[in-house]
Amino acid sequence: MYSEEFQLDENIIYLNHAAVAPWPVRTALGICQFAQENATLGAQNYPGWMKVEQELREHLRWLINAPSVDDIALQKSTSEALSTIAYGLSWQAGDNVVLYRQEFPSNRIVWQTLEQFGVKCRLVDIDGSDNPEEALTACCDEQTKLLSVSSVQYASGLRMDLEKLGVFCKKNQILFCIDAIQSLGALPFDLKNVNADFVVADGHKWMLGPEGIALLYINPNLRDALKLNQFGWHMIESAGDYDTLDTAPAKTGRRFECGSPNMLGIHALNSSLSLIKEIGLDQITAAITANTLQLHELVRSHKRLELISNTEKQRLSGIVTFKVHDGDHRQIYQELMHRGVICALRGGGIRFSPHFYTSGEKIAAAIQILDQILDGK
Repeated sequence: MYSEEFQLDENIIYLNHAAVAPWPVRTALGICQFAQENATLGAQNYPGWMKVEQELREHLRWLINAPSVDDIALQKSTSEALSTIAYGLSWQAGDNVVLYRQEFPSNRIVWQTLEQFGVKCRLVDIDGSDNPEEALTACCDEQTKLLSVSSVQYASGLRMDLEKLGVFCKKNQILFCIDAIQSLGALPFDLKNVNADFVVADGHKWMLGPEGIALLYINPNLRDALKLNQFGWHMIESAGDYDTLDTAPAKTGRRFECGSPNMLGIHALNSSLSLIKEIGLDQITAAITANTLQLHELVRSHKRLELISNTEKQRLSGIVTFKVHDGDHRQIYQELMHRGVICALRGGGIRFSPHFYTSGEKIAAAIQILDQILDGK
């Protein structure tokens, strides 16, 4: 499916989309065209670039099923987007934030830094938990201001029940923040179903885009309440009127974008998302699920391997993490990389993360190479 859109070196097997994804052909061509235009014409076509920016906002709106493109802000990274939220909210000493201890540092450090204001960061350990959502909500109380969770846990690939958490947060008047970087572009996401107040995600993983351009969604009912910590010409309502002395922030999500937009990243991510939208998330999710199930079967039937990832249907994502019995995981990982199996060392084991276009033959070949390494060949 759309294999012509990916021209990876034939000597590698790319199983690392949960880290940094390779670009589709259309994205690489789009960047080349943008660079050539810039080199020969400068910013002559800047109005056209702004149209691409609006296309990207619409693609991101579609991806999370947000009500309006006005709800979409562009940031440099997931970390910046989370910082915009954390340092925009008003906190009182005694407030607390609840999240998993196993979260990626981006979705942990920013909340931990709020402890300087008397805010408690409650880290919930879910290793071995049969019901991670209940483990999370059990740590909430009347002073819980915000619950933050990744839609899919980066190390284990555990897919969270976002709807269940959203219902809990809404019932208990707790703000709900989702780091969706490990699911957007791979799995369906519907803002109306999950009731999220905030959604963040960088574009360089399952969205197949570049680093340096990220989504920030903020519930429009909370937009005005968030304190601004970055300021510049681009975030005011009258952006483009360079003589005005009016500093009123934009009424839309643009108020969180202080300066000149990352047009290079915008062109790249827009091209990548055009592919995802063209194929459709249903087909993409089905293909990723098939790859995940194939990996689960290969690992479970292997005498020297043990799955770390959860195998329940509702928990499946594009991430499969496993450990090797009596194996040096770092050494095995380094040898896999040396032999062209691009993967990651995460969560106490080896992490494979194939996308929709990864063939079953490539996945089987990766396990064969792993066998050769374990056999000392």
